[in-house]
Amino acid sequence: MVYALTAVAAWSTVATGFKLGLQVLAPLQLLFLGTAISAMLFAALATAGGHWQPSRRTVLHGAAFGLLNPFLYYLVLFEAYDRLPAQIAQPLNYTWAITLAVMAVPILGQPLTRRTVAGILIGYAGVLVLLSGGRWDRWPALDWLGVVLALASTVLWAGYWLANARSPLPPVTLMTWSFLLATPLVGAACHLGPGWPELTWKTLGYGAWVGLIEMGFTFLFWQQAMRLTAHAARIGQLVFLSPFLSLVMIDTVLGEQVRVASAAGLGVIVLGLWVSRRG
Repeated sequence: MVYALTAVAAWSTVATGFKLGLQVLAPLQLLFLGTAISAMLFAALATAGGHWQPSRRTVLHGAAFGLLNPFLYYLVLFEAYDRLPAQIAQPLNYTWAITLAVMAVPILGQPLTRRTVAGILIGYAGVLVLLSGGRWDRWPALDWLGVVLALASTVLWAGYWLANARSPLPPVTLMTWSFLLATPLVGAACHLGPGWPELTWKTLGYGAWVGLIEMGFTFLFWQQAMRLTAHAARIGQLVFLSPFLSLVMIDTVLGEQVRVASAAGLGVIVLGLWVSRRG
């Protein structure tokens, strides 16, 4: 419970951290700092635990997974956050679990139960509530490319976890090689694009927020919680607290006034996730 609640509390801060970091850094610059810091963390963990397992297969797996996460996934996600209010981008990204249920049908051959279908329909009804602002006569002005990017990030993240489920490598080994091999790729894209980020305490702080909290320790805390518990389903329910705590932080820390429609849309999305998970 302590590990799980720590992970949930940490996850609830990342939407605010993304938006604050993107006020002073371009998406590629924030991604480069976060990836580099996370790579150092996982390299230290791999060294301490003897999880390197250097081989041609390991390097190839790491390169393929690193291209998907962190490079493509976080680049698309940060671009979405850069274009959208946090109260829109965060719930849209949270629908990745619904996307996972859809993609698991052709990829893993898992059948769609009636309960899962109901959860998917409810979840995407929540997306409509979120995007419409609760008004069906006149929708609010939004950056629709940002909306497409936020929804595309759910496909990338769901695809990552479907591929991850079939990887023979231990999680720390896979994450270490993925982030180490992705760092020069992100660095090259950063150099060719917005340029290298200015290294100040503020920019390094946001990079550490992304690299240690979003990409690093939180993943390990959640993994440890699931390993220790005898009731994985009960622990799994705690993740539903994260998006609502995140809305509170978006309102109080980020200063972005959360609309009733945003909270309602998120509530319907989470209801859809809960219904689809019960099966």
